[in-house]
Amino acid sequence: MADLKAAAKGLSKSDKAAADQKVKAVEAELKSLRSQVRRTMITVALKQPRVVRVQARGNWMDESGPIVQPTVPEFLGTTGAGDRRATRLDLANWFVDAENGAGLLTARVMVNRLWFLCFGSGLAPDLHDFGGQGQPPTHPELLDRLAHALVDSGWDIKATLKLIVTSRTYRQSSAMRPELQAIDPANRLYAVQSSFRLPAESVRDNALAISGLLVTDIGGVSVKPYQPAGYYRHLNFPTRTYQSDTNDGQWRRGVYVHWQRQFLHPMLKAFDAPSREECTAQRPRSNTPLAALALMNDPTFVEAAKAFAARSLAADVLNDAARIDWMFQQAVTRTPTAEERSVLQALLVESRSSFAGRAADATALLNVGLTKPAAQFAAPELAAWTEVCRAVLNLAETNTRD
Repeated sequence: MADLKAAAKGLSKSDKAAADQKVKAVEAELKSLRSQVRRTMITVALKQPRVVRVQARGNWMDESGPIVQPTVPEFLGTTGAGDRRATRLDLANWFVDAENGAGLLTARVMVNRLWFLCFGSGLAPDLHDFGGQGQPPTHPELLDRLAHALVDSGWDIKATLKLIVTSRTYRQSSAMRPELQAIDPANRLYAVQSSFRLPAESVRDNALAISGLLVTDIGGVSVKPYQPAGYYRHLNFPTRTYQSDTNDGQWRRGVYVHWQRQFLHPMLKAFDAPSREECTAQRPRSNTPLAALALMNDPTFVEAAKAFAARSLAADVLNDAARIDWMFQQAVTRTPTAEERSVLQALLVESRSSFAGRAADATALLNVGLTKPAAQFAAPELAAWTEVCRAVLNLAETNTRD
């Protein structure tokens, strides 16, 4: 704007008039743009802290009660602030102070969550209510021991996790023995390892890892995997559109997936990821047809199956049965039973027959998403093995942590 005004000074009258008109047009445009800026509410810290009093029976209009300073209840220890006003930093230090604060309580809550991550349930089952209203821990002495270990390690999370995962309890088999089924069906005694479905993000990561597509780069911007068209059509504040990534961002870990509150990705929703409208300490685990349909039809999983099929065809094996064994080993780290092998072989034969007569359908399946079918494999054959891989990636065992 200043450059325009300076340039106008050395012009003729006619040129100056034109320049003035241009300046006025730009000023009008700037004024219009500024009028469209959205106003945002902000908070401003007060120079003098607000006076807070004890309220008589909760009456906030009664200002006769004694003045109270910011601190923790007396029976919970001290913040170490002394005579000065306690700050947020004092509160943070109090949370991890094992001597005069709530350090050991904080450590108990933390190790209970770490135990939940490793075993699928906490020593105290209610992660969202660790207090007196929640269920008591099944092994209180163990919980105390781990809490002290966390504090003594200097709050080293990795060291505490290592302590848990190298324990004999963690390294047990998850196969439930018949005699335990009657005594402890919920496995609250941890006589065997727990078996539970992977979290929503890990289900996707697992399929991509098996297929060989997973990109493990750390950091960077959010990524946008495939999503149904029009999924954001009801999001009008403001109206938004969604454009999926067209590069390797499609294959990055689930922790980097773009997350729109209330409109989380349908695949994540099918596997019980929270909407983040409220704090969720413990996710539910459901088993619904929608989850199976997502594993079969979400373009991410179709592409994963296609890439997995290409890996399988490139493997150095002798026949179809050996290739199915190789696939099973990659997906669930075991060889299939005779019945499982027979079912998958039957699916392979049926798919071969189907795609042999419908080459266009094979091409359509293989053209889903970014990855292109490997040129060295015939389209009907690759499509047939893709169908087999879709079934393997859909297995409950593939998406279960044993």
